[in-house]
Amino acid sequence: MTQSLQLDAEALYAELLAGVRGLLRPEAVLVGIWSGGAWLADRLQADLGRGGAAGVISSTLHRDDFGSRGMAAGTDATKLPFAIDGSHILLIDDVLYTGRTIRAVINELYDFGRPASVQLAVLVDRGGRELPIQPAFAAARVVLPATQKLTLARDDSGRFAFTVREQA
Repeated sequence: MTQSLQLDAEALYAELLAGVRGLLRPEAVLVGIWSGGAWLADRLQADLGRGGAAGVISSTLHRDDFGSRGMAAGTDATKLPFAIDGSHILLIDDVLYTGRTIRAVINELYDFGRPASVQLAVLVDRGGRELPIQPAFAAARVVLPATQKLTLARDDSGRFAFTVREQA
């Protein structure tokens, strides 16, 4: 069953843009977490008037549930078109829940070098953390039952929307 969540993803994106402006150092780089975070990072990169491409990073190879999930789409999604050593990284994600994806992404990031700093900005923080990970900025905080999954979608024009699905 799919139902609409009463969150305006485009309005939250405007909040995220303002929050990222406040966090972003001139020398920092944006890295979006595949896939929803990558969509957000690409749009932020353009809306902030920053040259070049945002980085994209995948959590697939470092997930603690890799054995049960296997090789999901996005395995080869990591593309970091800049040096990681000494960089100030602003990770962008769509929905923060348990923190396990962020842990996996940080492990992947360190495979490419040692950043000077790493911060996290998310569109929605839904709580339910299993690890001590908190965003520096969240455009919204919501509470959903553990049986529901909040998913960001992007249409052909690049506009964002949320859906909520019941998980098995």
